[in-house]
Amino acid sequence: MKENVKVNLIWLAFLALGFAVLQGLVAAGVLNFYYVQIVQQIGINIILAVGLNLIVGFSGQFSLGHAGFMAIGAYAVGIIGKMMPSYAGFGIALVVGMLVAGLIALLVGLPTLRLKGDYLAIATLGVAEIIRILIINGGSLTNGAAGIMSIPLFTNWQLVYVFVVITTILTVNFLRSPMGRSTIAVREDEIAAESVGVNPTFVKVTAFVIGAMTAAIAGGLHAGYVGTIVPKDFAFMNSVNVLIIIVLGGLGSITGSFVAAIVLGILNVFLKSYADISMIIYSLALILLMIFRPGGLLGTKELSFTNLLKKKKEVN
Repeated sequence: MKENVKVNLIWLAFLALGFAVLQGLVAAGVLNFYYVQIVQQIGINIILAVGLNLIVGFSGQFSLGHAGFMAIGAYAVGIIGKMMPSYAGFGIALVVGMLVAGLIALLVGLPTLRLKGDYLAIATLGVAEIIRILIINGGSLTNGAAGIMSIPLFTNWQLVYVFVVITTILTVNFLRSPMGRSTIAVREDEIAAESVGVNPTFVKVTAFVIGAMTAAIAGGLHAGYVGTIVPKDFAFMNSVNVLIIIVLGGLGSITGSFVAAIVLGILNVFLKSYADISMIIYSLALILLMIFRPGGLLGTKELSFTNLLKKKKEVN
């Protein structure tokens, strides 16, 4: 018990230090408006990656539908945010987006998560495209292909940081719970897990719903950050970009998702100077990393203060 309290306090201090460092850099002018925007985008990508890693890396389900759930959150903020241009309205929009995304994920997940591999990927991709087409044909509610403009800009780096912390803590605690351990057991061997009383469909759907809800949060923050959303922002390549982050960081590693999102965010900043060949350099860097680190930057390793405390006790 004392060890858990100590670990939680260390994590709290670590997160507070990270916030203080960012706040100091912004206050000192080291991080100007452009770099603050990069920090916000990295934070949003982290939320997306953590949610998708829960689905792909920890439950073993190959999903390509993340962009669709992100679109639900973004359009919830776009529609409700314009009707209620206040932080209260923004909060309500985020909650509505989460609930709608979770409900759709539940309805979709029950039949589709019985599929495996390529079949599941195609099914989830189809769901994302259905959501996007419905938005395009949403009439005055979604403004069709023209999208929604002049969305109140309530997203700032502090808010993104808070949501990164909240979504990560909830995801990590889920993975440490009996349900989370059952999810990992299903990933390792579904038949063996089922033989000891685990319901594979239930745990996979639960992970899928949680991942969809985090994607909706990221979509809502994105809408409150850019101020304009259009259906093409949530096309197939958006899901692929998030998939690249989790594969690069390591499937089954939350820490890896953080590292990969930060590395790719910084890499994109440097590639702005080489716009003509940026995609070639970006692709080459990914290929080299996959050759020399096929399991991702961290594999399945995690930053764990619990392990550090145990090693310290062993040394003493």
